[in-house]
Amino acid sequence: MKKETIERIRRFTEDRDWDQFHTPANLAKSISIEANELLECFQWSDTDFDPEHVKEELADVIVYCQNMLDKLGVEADEIVNAKMDQNDAKYPVEKSKGSAAKYDQLD
Repeated sequence: MKKETIERIRRFTEDRDWDQFHTPANLAKSISIEANELLECFQWSDTDFDPEHVKEELADVIVYCQNMLDKLGVEADEIVNAKMDQNDAKYPVEKSKGSAAKYDQLD
């Protein structure tokens, strides 16, 4: 995410004095709630959905994720790359390409 966008999210929270409510537990709950609202966009159809509503709900998830990153004092690139290293080890291309199997079910 661009630095200007991250700063905008931070200013929004600071201007409203909402950091006091942003405990890791509250942020985790909010991420889950917003992710479920995103899922609700596809409740009755995998193909017939409102793209604008999907973008709004996805943005809510991203904003809360940025708030969680700030609260934990970590950077998105840092934790995503660490997780991708784990995923690379669990899902080697030669075993997982084209397969939806979980890592412990790969041949």
